[in-house]
Amino acid sequence: MSAKNGLDPAQALRDNDLQVTAQRMAVLRAVFERQHGTAHDLAEDVRREIGAISRQSVHDTLTLLTERDIVRRVQPAGSAARYEIRVRDDHQHLACRLCDMLVDVHRTIDDPPSVVPVDDGDFIVDEAEVIFWGICPACQTPTA
Repeated sequence: MSAKNGLDPAQALRDNDLQVTAQRMAVLRAVFERQHGTAHDLAEDVRREIGAISRQSVHDTLTLLTERDIVRRVQPAGSAARYEIRVRDDHQHLACRLCDMLVDVHRTIDDPPSVVPVDDGDFIVDEAEVIFWGICPACQTPTA
């Protein structure tokens, strides 16, 4: 993740009034490189990049980045939370029931929301999160 591809982790941190640290930069790069990674997966990636870092530090950083809307947290029912860089856009996810693979469903922002509550209880609805469930192509293929 670098400024050349339009994503600058240091600038994303500065824009959100966060101190730029090696740990935060490594976590952001890990999320970018492994879209939909679990905290465990991301911690392993960060350790390979910068060496020792506690799993709790990675969790704390992911929580902070999620709270600041730099990273999006997605948690399909019955699965570990996953993290992605794509925030502030209207996209959904497909989840495999067998292997837990999670992939983006691309939509344009002009599409109407796929789910609209009949009675919003005077809420101002600003987001809908839909996860489509099924069986991915790899899990559909019978093993020999």
